[in-house]
Amino acid sequence: MATSAKPAYEGVIFDFFGVLTFNMVEVISYFEDRERLARGTFLRAWADPRGQELFRKLELGQITQTDWNAGFAALIGIGPDNLMARYLHDAFPAHQMLKVARQIRAAGIRTAVLSNSLGREPYDPYAGFDLQGAFDEVVLSAEHGVRKPDPAIFRLVLGKLGVPAERCLLVDDSEENLAAAHRLGITPLLALDEQVAAKRLRDVLELPDL
Repeated sequence: MATSAKPAYEGVIFDFFGVLTFNMVEVISYFEDRERLARGTFLRAWADPRGQELFRKLELGQITQTDWNAGFAALIGIGPDNLMARYLHDAFPAHQMLKVARQIRAAGIRTAVLSNSLGREPYDPYAGFDLQGAFDEVVLSAEHGVRKPDPAIFRLVLGKLGVPAERCLLVDDSEENLAAAHRLGITPLLALDEQVAAKRLRDVLELPDL
């Protein structure tokens, strides 16, 4: 008796910021406009070694979000009060990506969120997404003391999913993260546009449009 072909992939790992939320370039632009900052101010501070270190320490859980607020506010010349919430004000849910993630899980493919965490207090950017209910696994960098693109965090999430790298996809908006995952055997899928990425995922996984 003929048996159905085994699916090409058994797991899909989703980045959070910029993949399950609105595009982060747009989020940053709206933030700069609200704060009356010149366009490019945020990214210049992010690229500054001091800004890079602030993000690295926050993502590893070595400093608090309040510490980041104070440090990054000083770099861009604005007040620090609840800066993370102000920055992420427009990081709304990417509904098409969340819909395809539910569709993937319903098809029997295991799903995970893998996020370089930006802290959860005083502002929780994950609130309202029900990640624990919508995905099989949720891995936030600060809770494990390791961050993308460190191979250890990809191995961690693969272990939690119980899926070998060769049968797993990573959906991310960072080429650096995708390259690191690819070196482990994970298939990369660059997600810069929600509609394009959702269609690409359905095509790769042979799922119908909804």
